[in-house]
Amino acid sequence: MARIAIDVLLKRELLDPQGRATERALPDLGFAGVSDVRIGKHLELDVDADGEELAARVEAMCAGFLTNPVVETYRWRVIAEHERADAPVTTTVDA
Repeated sequence: MARIAIDVLLKRELLDPQGRATERALPDLGFAGVSDVRIGKHLELDVDADGEELAARVEAMCAGFLTNPVVETYRWRVIAEHERADAPVTTTVDA
């Protein structure tokens, strides 16, 4: 069993209205110096497979259901328990 994280974004050549709106709002909220904001989705799931079977299953799910390959790109990776988005924060993030 592997814990998989999948990050999905609009393709670079497409306008990201949510990202643009967020980028414009940040300076007014006191967060200057932020640019090229892109907003997407993050998925996490457990997959009962490993090795080549894991890769084939995740690729098939991403290409066939979890993303729209016409307008979105994705990356996936196997993550450890402490890398889960809902894991308790125990350390600071390196900048």
